[in-house]
Amino acid sequence: MKIYRNFFVAICLLSVFSFAIYSQDLTQKLINRANQTTPMMSDLEELCDTIGGRPTGSPACNRAVAWGVAKFKSIGVDSVTAESFDVPNLWLPESAEAIVISPEKFSIQIVSSPYSPSTANKGFITAKLVNAGEGSEEDFAKLGASARGAIALVKSNEMKTLDDLFGEYFRNQPLMAAAKKAGVAALLLQSTRPRGLLYRHPVTMGEAFAPMPIATVSREHGARLARLLETNKKVTLSLKIANKTGGVYQSQNVVAEIRGSEKPDEIILIGAHLDSWDLGTGANDNGVNVALVIDAARAIKSLGIKPKRTIRFVLFTGEEQGMWGSAGYVKTHAKELEKHVATAIFDIGSGKITGFFLNGREDLRSPTETILSSVGKFENPLDGIDGTDNFDFLLSGVPNLVANQDAIPYLPDYHAASDVFEMVDQKEAQRNAMIASVLVWGLAQTPMLPIKRQTRSEVEKLLVDTKLDEQMKAFNQWTQWTSGKRGVNR
Repeated sequence: MKIYRNFFVAICLLSVFSFAIYSQDLTQKLINRANQTTPMMSDLEELCDTIGGRPTGSPACNRAVAWGVAKFKSIGVDSVTAESFDVPNLWLPESAEAIVISPEKFSIQIVSSPYSPSTANKGFITAKLVNAGEGSEEDFAKLGASARGAIALVKSNEMKTLDDLFGEYFRNQPLMAAAKKAGVAALLLQSTRPRGLLYRHPVTMGEAFAPMPIATVSREHGARLARLLETNKKVTLSLKIANKTGGVYQSQNVVAEIRGSEKPDEIILIGAHLDSWDLGTGANDNGVNVALVIDAARAIKSLGIKPKRTIRFVLFTGEEQGMWGSAGYVKTHAKELEKHVATAIFDIGSGKITGFFLNGREDLRSPTETILSSVGKFENPLDGIDGTDNFDFLLSGVPNLVANQDAIPYLPDYHAASDVFEMVDQKEAQRNAMIASVLVWGLAQTPMLPIKRQTRSEVEKLLVDTKLDEQMKAFNQWTQWTSGKRGVNR
């Protein structure tokens, strides 16, 4: 009996050793593939140049969904579908014009801000311009009665870091509240980017529209207006903003999968958002990572075998409007969430991946670092991330990772007219695709993963510990969570 038991143990150890060698061989094949030419960049070029900018709710976004479905079908995944979900409010840009009437007549460059309303009847309004400084409650209070019925110019500092970018978002709610209290007719927000670069930043997270028309004015034209106000005191401006707005409508996510051979009910999800704003062609935000997700599926299929767990590849829409596609996904797949072993989201352009945000989940550190040890050393901060498609997975207790990428090449073109194919770092993007493939393959293959879905009380503690609760309150998301509109809990 003892001899039999020792023989059995030896066979088991040999099987484990053989599996490890086999897994390393497959991982190496994924690594080697990164040194070859792949269709990833041609996929991105096609998405950017033939479809272009793709705001959720637009015909371009619908074409992008069909494009994504066709790409996955061409790869030969086991299944691919377009899944519908609700978006609270429709907002699409039509036109925006601004003309200074006095002291001299000239046009200024503006674009409308997402989720701000049109001017009355989508026509021109003419009003005096006032300088509201940085747009604080104190700044508007200093204007007194002169603010009522006026168009208010708000100064912005130049954006250079991710903290600057988030600061621009954080100011929106108090800024609009102060402007509404002051009774202004419209807001002009100075661009944070130099050299005439314009971009679209949502001023709300999509559940409600702003209380007044809002536009971004080019940095240089905003500075000119501020100087005119200092020297002439009286500046009159005509403003016309036309946006297409509406109530609840449906968009779609692209959901593809390669079924697992041993644990098909356990799911590893890799995702990126397919939608973008329209001034550019959505190359770094987030077309390059759409191409990455598609290429990860292509890379794994090229191995000619199946992973042990199911790998699900998801292209979300509705992200720019408030992450409604991923919110819709967790609602649609609520009964499966217990079996979602881990999710990995990619959404910071083509900058170098330096690690992965663990989103408060220390239990993700060991498997993530073990899997990635074959491709380098990475820093994996415990920080929680709000602002991309991991958010509703986090709220639902599902273990989630977000790629931490060098943001320097990403920030200047964020949501801007310059977010085009030429700005993508192709070499780094291909390396990122290799890392993504190795990560999801490793998560799908690892026999035992010491991570589990959290309960609501555990999620609540995580939100406080990571200070995500403060950010959610600033973004008007906290009541969505507490009321049950966001996240699916057990």
